[in-house]
Amino acid sequence: MKNLKAGLIAIALLAFTGIANAGGVGYIDYAKVIDNFEFAQRATKEVDAKGLEMQQYLVDKEKEYKSLDTPLKKQAFEQRTAQDFKAREDAYMALRNKREQEVYNKVKEAAKAVMVEQKLDAVMDQRGVFVGGIDITDMVISKLKMVR
Repeated sequence: MKNLKAGLIAIALLAFTGIANAGGVGYIDYAKVIDNFEFAQRATKEVDAKGLEMQQYLVDKEKEYKSLDTPLKKQAFEQRTAQDFKAREDAYMALRNKREQEVYNKVKEAAKAVMVEQKLDAVMDQRGVFVGGIDITDMVISKLKMVR
């Protein structure tokens, strides 16, 4: 019985010590981080330029289509253009996804570093926090300014 009481007291002390050492939850405003992250801005410009390039491609193909004189030429042109556009669209989506993932990974790495420095238990997006937490947005932005 004496050992049982001692064991329960030890467990209770460990539980309270764990609570006392909890660092809390940090949160970031992801949109603000992206707006202040030069790498993300460059990636966005690159993806936007590719999108404009695709729009111009469609405008050029529409002009070319209008210049064709027979239904057979128009049909063949449509098929070639559809295949070519699909390949361009796939390349655009691959680039967009790659750049988004690169930005996300860099933000996540910076958030992890701040989490460790601030001894936090977790970092969330601000949209997931209703009340409480510690805003570490500016700390993450500062970390990202060191990233090239």
